[in-house]
Amino acid sequence: MRDIIFWRHAEAFDATEGQSDLDRKLTVKGQRNAERVAHWLDRNLPQKCRVFASEARRSQQTANCLPRKSRVMAALNPDAAYEAVLDAVSWPEIDETIVLVGHQPWIGECIAALLELEPAASMSVKKGSLWWLQRRARDAEEIVVVRAVITPELL
Repeated sequence: MRDIIFWRHAEAFDATEGQSDLDRKLTVKGQRNAERVAHWLDRNLPQKCRVFASEARRSQQTANCLPRKSRVMAALNPDAAYEAVLDAVSWPEIDETIVLVGHQPWIGECIAALLELEPAASMSVKKGSLWWLQRRARDAEEIVVVRAVITPELL
C-alpha cells in the first residue's frame, strides 16, 4: 500500500499591490485551521513519511504546522501541472507515505486523475482541507481509494 495526501494550504491574505503571489501569508483563521488539521494528521501519519510544500509562503506555513520536517519543491507551485507534480514526487513508485501541501487547481486535478474520474475533471478542494488517497492491490490490480477527507470545520 502507498498513501498520498493532498493538503491544500489554509486561508491566506489576498496579494497586495506589487506583492508576489508566492509571498502571501496565512490569515489568523488560516493559521488556526492549519494547526487543527496538522494535529489530526500527525496523530494518523505513519512514523516514516515525507512532506513536500510549494515555494509559496502560505504552503510552507501550512506544512510547518505539522511537527515533521518538510521539503520545499518548486514543482508544487501554484502554476504546476498535475502530471509534473506526480512525477516530481515519484508517485506511485515511492514506497512511503507522502504529504503534498499545495494549491488548486493541481490538487483537484491529481485527485481526479488518481481516482480515474473524467480526464478533464478537476475536483474543488477547500482551503485547509486534505484528501488522503491510498494505492493498494485488489484482485491482482492496483487501485486508488479514498482513505479520508478532512476539513478544518470537521475537527
